[in-house]
Amino acid sequence: MSEQQANNPLHGITLEQIVTRLFEHYGWNELGKLVNIRCFNSDPSVKSSLKFLRKTPWARKQVEDLYLGSCHEEDQKK
Repeated sequence: MSEQQANNPLHGITLEQIVTRLFEHYGWNELGKLVNIRCFNSDPSVKSSLKFLRKTPWARKQVEDLYLGSCHEEDQKK
């Protein structure tokens, strides 16, 4: 199992950290355009986003993919 986690780029990063970093990087307006889900477009907050994403695997996957494609790369450059 530890070999699987070693190859997982999201290992050790919480969903809250992902949403917070995406919000800080893009802001809610741009984030809502990139991942068109209501919790990013209508009265957005980290708390409401986490609640939705934890129950909705397809949306969580889109958010994680966006994070891996953008913010995560920047974090590794630092």
